Amino acid sequence: MTSTLQPATTTEAVKRPGRWLALSVLVLAVLLVAVDATVLGLATPYISEDLRPTGTQLLWIGDVYSFVIAGLLVSMGSLGDRIGRKRILLGGATAFGAISVLNAYATTPELMILARALLGVAGATLMPATLALIRNIFHDPRERSLAIGIWGATASAGTAVGPIAGGFLLEHFWWGSVFLINLPVMAVLVLVGIRTLPESRNPHPGPWDLTSVALSLIGVIGVVYAVKEAAAHGFTWATLAAGALGAAALTWFVRRQLTLATPLLDMRLFRNRGFSAAVLADLLTILGMSGLVFFLSQYLQLVQGRRPFEAGLAELPAAVGAVAAGLVAGRTARRFSVRAVVSGGLAAVGLALAALTLITESTGYPLLGTALLVVGVGAGFSFTVTADVILSAVPKDQAGAASAVSETAYELGAALGIAILGTIVTGVYRGFPSPPGTPSGAHESLGGAVEAAQGMSGTSAQQLLSAARDAFVDGLSLAAGAGAIVLLSTAIAAWFMLRGQRLDSAS
Repeated sequence: MTSTLQPATTTEAVKRPGRWLALSVLVLAVLLVAVDATVLGLATPYISEDLRPTGTQLLWIGDVYSFVIAGLLVSMGSLGDRIGRKRILLGGATAFGAISVLNAYATTPELMILARALLGVAGATLMPATLALIRNIFHDPRERSLAIGIWGATASAGTAVGPIAGGFLLEHFWWGSVFLINLPVMAVLVLVGIRTLPESRNPHPGPWDLTSVALSLIGVIGVVYAVKEAAAHGFTWATLAAGALGAAALTWFVRRQLTLATPLLDMRLFRNRGFSAAVLADLLTILGMSGLVFFLSQYLQLVQGRRPFEAGLAELPAAVGAVAAGLVAGRTARRFSVRAVVSGGLAAVGLALAALTLITESTGYPLLGTALLVVGVGAGFSFTVTADVILSAVPKDQAGAASAVSETAYELGAALGIAILGTIVTGVYRGFPSPPGTPSGAHESLGGAVEAAQGMSGTSAQQLLSAARDAFVDGLSLAAGAGAIVLLSTAIAAWFMLRGQRLDSAS
């Protein structure tokens, strides 16, 4: 068998035996992460009712996973390049499954936030390793594009499987069951992966710089925390201090990478215009979408009164569109151009979000379903092509670090999106007029209002629910408009920044 560490100089090396079976294990890891991310949205109303978090705690439950994973992705991607991507993938998957149990049995908001943070540590090992292994297993550019398309399609399929499976579980079991579904997936991944995945690593890795690891973690979390708190509560001395600390840590991190003989992240990667443009497009796209997606499940359940399983089915068009687009994205980009596919996909998502500004409590499913389908198609085209651009721009030995940059942009965008757009929803929601005697928790979240209404008289309960739902929908509509502006602006920027960028067509 030809080593994956050597250049592909023969047909056998290019067409590596067992590569598609190995890919099936990698996409299983992607499925694990995607399912976990999507079921949380469905479980949020139940977590709110059981653990009674404040509005701020609820946002932390939603975004602390992204904060931690964003801060550690570069470090874990670089670690995989050094100790072996197979080793870190299988170790991370085992930890992911074990920590899922802690999520399932959390008894307080604080414990739930801690469990989500620990899950972020484990999750940071998975995504960079999967993409890096694809880069080292598939040497033929066209096959690699298809493999990346399947990788992205599986992530999108997970966004469909998660809500449907989660909805079924929530209707028959307690909310913690949605996290326990990670265990059988993790078990299959580890057992099959041990036998089928090839090991690959940088043959000349150099030391793993712990100072850089600490700086990247402190920097990302400090900056994102400051943005989140400033958006929610305005600028305070604590917020400014956190932001300044984060910015200083990131500045030190960048300067340190430029002086190290073997940096944690080679900053020269960003000199490649296509690489930088793809990373920026991913970050802004997720930022524009994620806040809306996080609150959409609550809208379907708590505003329109759908059961969890029905709400999961209602979100299916987005996944179907993303799967279909991801499988043909590479071929389409080669036939037309990278910038046409990426910019067109982003513009489609932006227009779909703009349509959702018309949302009301009684909006029919044809509008919702069509908008979600367009979002899925646009995102499927854009994310698949940008992932291909990022992987193609770097040597195989740096695949883990480059993949980590891509995933960091994704997770950072998700955290910022939930923080900024989520704060828009929460800020509009909190100001709704309520009848006398309304508990303060009703103004923290829509789930809190539904719970408060259960202990009030019929007329007061109806007034409370009506006002709370109207305010929530107003906030959701405003967030959709903000997301549309971000996506359309990103589409224009991508058109210029990706000028002349092409996917390799060699075979």
